[in-house]
Amino acid sequence: MHIHHLNTGTMCPIGRRLVNGTGSIFQRARMVCHCLLLETQDGLALVDTGIGLDDIANPMRLGRRWVRQTSPRLNPAEAAVHQVKALGYAASDVRHLLLTHLDRDHAGGMPDFPKAKVHVHRREYEMAVLGKPAAPKGRYVIEQWKHGPDWALYDGGGEDWFGFKAVRALGDREADILLIPLPGHTLGHCGVAVRGKDKWILHAGDAYFFHGQLRERVRMPLVLGYFQRRVDMDQAVRVANQERLRALQAAHGAEVEIINSHDPVHYENCRCGGH
Repeated sequence: MHIHHLNTGTMCPIGRRLVNGTGSIFQRARMVCHCLLLETQDGLALVDTGIGLDDIANPMRLGRRWVRQTSPRLNPAEAAVHQVKALGYAASDVRHLLLTHLDRDHAGGMPDFPKAKVHVHRREYEMAVLGKPAAPKGRYVIEQWKHGPDWALYDGGGEDWFGFKAVRALGDREADILLIPLPGHTLGHCGVAVRGKDKWILHAGDAYFFHGQLRERVRMPLVLGYFQRRVDMDQAVRVANQERLRALQAAHGAEVEIINSHDPVHYENCRCGGH
């Protein structure tokens, strides 16, 4: 399976040292929306969609506070649909969207691929789409799925994958794409594991924010750590899953590469290394 690494939205909050862990507090930080474009036997699949064209055209629907805090570039060229076309494909070639969760910077590109089936954990769908239970006020941008996506919902359980319970996201058609529940950031948050040429890649979404969180001696920039705690729906569960990811990397780092959604270090390493 060939894997393309895309940055589908750059965010530039103030305070680089406090967000990226390097540079000055007066510099702009850089965060990315790291998505995967997969060439599968059943067409193309996207792991997360980043910020979409509708949100770029109308940024205030992302929320004034979110825009003010994150300072997104809102560059149409970064939208997943334009990057897919730049690779020589049509938007209709993207048959599946595998979403780690439905936060605005992960699900914003859904309307740009209206014919794609959207794969998400049932708990995430129930809270974000059905409001059962009600989500924290302003957490989700419901306009991002007003086009009526074709949802594919998943529950917990499934087969064992390095000690994690995993569900085959595309069934037997593509056994090397797995949805792995990693709740905490949201109640239905998942990672997506993909078998590459020589190792697995686990896209852990927002299960952690900074590469230093997977080190034996955990390191986390101050402001980024504060933001992570503030947006947790279940902090204790998120911390426990983060510890499991740390143990996975320590025991199986040669077999599994773990990445997250927003760390530019992960993104640049993957983009330069290729898969």
